[in-house]
Amino acid sequence: MRLPAEQRRLQLLDVARDIFAERGFHATSMDDLASAAGITKPVLYQHWPSKRALYVELLESVGAQLLAELGRATGSASTGRERVEQGFAAYFRWVTAHPSSFRLLFGASVRNDSEFAEVAERTLSAAVTAVEPLIDLAVPPEQRAVLANAIVGVAEATSRRALADTGELDDPEHLASWLSELTWFGLRGVRAGEPAHRQ
Repeated sequence: MRLPAEQRRLQLLDVARDIFAERGFHATSMDDLASAAGITKPVLYQHWPSKRALYVELLESVGAQLLAELGRATGSASTGRERVEQGFAAYFRWVTAHPSSFRLLFGASVRNDSEFAEVAERTLSAAVTAVEPLIDLAVPPEQRAVLANAIVGVAEATSRRALADTGELDDPEHLASWLSELTWFGLRGVRAGEPAHRQ
């Protein structure tokens, strides 16, 4: 059955995400992607002018999905502690359900290419921006930004370690509970300080 163009495009993105996450950008060819999707290579080129354009769209799509999950989770919370818990839970559930997406967004192919790194960095920056107003402390904006970066970094590093060690994440609810407890009580001890000065 012939799929509508947009549905076909989404299907191809799903296939490409898994292949790229497994093999990396440079080790994956358009022939590989076409074969995995059960189509001819010209069909891929009907949707994207190049492998690089496909990869960039994948990164943007995966980043948008992650941010949407975080927004939904924290938007329904009514207290600061709930926001911390729900944010971590949503993040780890997303990583558990989409390990290929996580590897794509935070893998070596991204770190080794400036264009890809810029796309991934926009996602991280957007996550930090989303976390900042959830930190309910009377601290200067610069300090709040540092704390938000630290929280996002903790979540990424925990996921990266778990996936590298075992290939799959521990129970996302347990991870969320442990890290939200660390973060919540850690934030309770934060006091407003002088802005850090660069030497």
